[in-house]
Amino acid sequence: MEIIGAIVHQLTRNMTEDQIKSAGFDSYFVDHTAGVYPTAASGFPWSAASMQVKGDMIADLTEDLAAEQKARVTYDNILRLSDDPDVNDVIKFLRAREIVHFQRFGEGLRLAKEKMDQKNIYYINPSFDR
Repeated sequence: MEIIGAIVHQLTRNMTEDQIKSAGFDSYFVDHTAGVYPTAASGFPWSAASMQVKGDMIADLTEDLAAEQKARVTYDNILRLSDDPDVNDVIKFLRAREIVHFQRFGEGLRLAKEKMDQKNIYYINPSFDR
């Protein structure tokens, strides 16, 4: 979030009033001036409530895998819309990190399942699946 926030700050810090209005940035500007306020593209503010955790290794690693893919898709979409090479370079770097994180979480999930199987602990509870 810090890197994306820094990009937004760099792109908006010297905007004129006309540029703010013509870019559709005016309602944001009224509330936050040019300060970085993390929101989704839809305008929904970031919240820790969007972070999921169950305390179950399989469920949590699967959620982590999904989060990495969702972030990658967001970066893909930014790259489709951006024509700024400096922004694109940073986004491509962040996108590559999401791919590596996805691979590492996948390895972690595989290892967790193998360890559970070695101890005859099922990663699906058979008593619930009768």
